Amino acid sequence: MPAPRKKTTPVAHAQVPRSDHLDTRVLETFVGYNARRAWLVVSQVFAERMAVYGLKQVDFSVLSLLAHNPGATSRQLCSTLDILPPNLVSLIAAMDSRGLIERRPHPHDGRAIGLHLTPAGEELIREAERTVTQLEADASARLTARERETLIRLLQKVYLPS
Repeated sequence: MPAPRKKTTPVAHAQVPRSDHLDTRVLETFVGYNARRAWLVVSQVFAERMAVYGLKQVDFSVLSLLAHNPGATSRQLCSTLDILPPNLVSLIAAMDSRGLIERRPHPHDGRAIGLHLTPAGEELIREAERTVTQLEADASARLTARERETLIRLLQKVYLPS
C-alpha cells in the first residue's frame, strides 16, 4: 500500500526573469568552444553554397589538394587531411564515378597511384574555389583583412606542428 502523501504548503519563489540567452562566459574562455562556434557559422554557409556543386567539405579539400598537387597519392591525402584510408577509398570512388579524377601510375613509385583531376574536375574546383573565397569573405565580413589573417595564423598555431 502506498504511503500517504504529505501535505505541503506552497513556497513563494522569487520571480526569475526568463531569457533565451544563457550565461556563456565560461565557455567563451575556451579556444575549442570559440573555434567550434565559428566553424558552425562558416560550415553552414559552406554547405549551402557548395550544394550546387555536389561537394561536402572533405570533397572540396581533396579536389583542391589535387588541383594544387597533381599526382598526389591517397596516402598523402589521408595524411594531410587526417582521413582514414577506408573513408578516402569511397570518396575517391565517388569522384571517379563523377568523372572528376583519374588514376595514373606514380612517376617515382611503381607501387603508388597518382591522382589527377580530369578537365571536368579542374573546371569544378576552379568554380568551387571562387565560391569558397567569396563565402569566406562573407562569413568573416566583420573582421578587417588584417584581423582575418591574424585569426588564420593563430588557428594554425593550434593545429600545425611547430
